[in-house]
Amino acid sequence: MNRIWFVIWAIVVWQVAVWAFAPEPKARPQVFAGDGKGYGDTEKYAVESRISQRRGAMAALELPWSGRCTGDTREQFIEGLNEYYYHRQNQTERYPEIFGPAGADYIAKQWSTGEDKRIERLTQEAYVRGYFKPSDFNGVASKLIAIVVKGERVTGHACAG
Repeated sequence: MNRIWFVIWAIVVWQVAVWAFAPEPKARPQVFAGDGKGYGDTEKYAVESRISQRRGAMAALELPWSGRCTGDTREQFIEGLNEYYYHRQNQTERYPEIFGPAGADYIAKQWSTGEDKRIERLTQEAYVRGYFKPSDFNGVASKLIAIVVKGERVTGHACAG
């Protein structure tokens, strides 16, 4: 019986020693997906999604100014912008991670249409008038909204009070 315990003890000590002193695995070079394209096989769905998010953002930005501070209209306003800026920021971060520099270039073009510029301008206008703060949005969306409104000065106090 003592021999069995000695063998078990020796195996455990050996495994711990191998684990503790084993060299660290070499980091694999990052290989980007695709064939040098900036997007994957399911991109047509992402394109449709971007169109839908733009529509949602425009619908939020077309809501009456008078209702943007309280109630359901406020909720629709914030949710519409949050959805748009969340997906835009998320894709801006993920495409370069997945597809490399080609993905970064591709997604930058996808989110720089005339409609995107209009959404940014209307977002800045709502911010300047005091209808929201970047902290009203979730973490991912608030990062991009903070960039969009950077340099803008709040001159109105629409939702203060």
